[in-house]
Amino acid sequence: MSGDSGGHDGIIDTTGQDEIPGRREHLKAAEGAVLRADDLVAGYLPGVNILSGADLYCQEGELVGIIGPNGAGKSTLLKALFGLVRVSSGSVRLRGEEVTNDRADALVSKGIGFVPQTNNVFPSLTIQENLEMGVYQRPKTFRKRFDFVGGLFPTLVDRRNQRAGSLSGGERQMVAMGRALMAEPSVLLLDEPSAGLSPVLQDEVFVQTRRINRAGVSVVMVEQNARRCLQICERGYVMDQGRNAYTGTGSELSKDPKVIELYLGTLAKT
Repeated sequence: MSGDSGGHDGIIDTTGQDEIPGRREHLKAAEGAVLRADDLVAGYLPGVNILSGADLYCQEGELVGIIGPNGAGKSTLLKALFGLVRVSSGSVRLRGEEVTNDRADALVSKGIGFVPQTNNVFPSLTIQENLEMGVYQRPKTFRKRFDFVGGLFPTLVDRRNQRAGSLSGGERQMVAMGRALMAEPSVLLLDEPSAGLSPVLQDEVFVQTRRINRAGVSVVMVEQNARRCLQICERGYVMDQGRNAYTGTGSELSKDPKVIELYLGTLAKT
């Protein structure tokens, strides 16, 4: 798949990374990004690559969505950005600083937050104790950050003494987001935050994500609900086979005939 479509860039080709149509423009637009990844190759086993040259950037204050079919490498890309999957080639930079393959705890201290899709709360701990875990590197900031997170999610304040294991899926997602925000990240990585939730709770997650972004946090979100993701994101990427198939604004991608035919038709019949 390659070529331009609907006013945005298709950036996959089989002729090599340097010749991918639109990639030069993409790299130029990535200048000054708070977070960027260039030509990432990564996987879980030696010699078996899930990512095969993925590019991504997120500018200050942006909400960036990543969609694509199952197995495209979406979640692997987030884990590679957060140091959970080893990058064999390519680079990850945060505010211009090389952070490729840095440990996750070091990345948290530098300003990257990550919310995994599953097992994202400590079920035996209360909501407040979960949030305290978010500032384990800087415990003196708890009160300030708790006030900030409580402003976004008042329910967490009201139910601070309830154990996270007794919460619904949507409530756990709220706690997981809140805990990541406690560390005051400049970029928040969300891995399929609406997965497994009812349509009503899915919509609430998207509202919460937009609220987080409007509070000044840049967001990169992998999402299975492709149509809803594209509705709220400023820019989006469609991944396929470990690379970027298309990129553009959320509106451009959601209206593009090729993206609809190849991806949205099967991904987002909601």
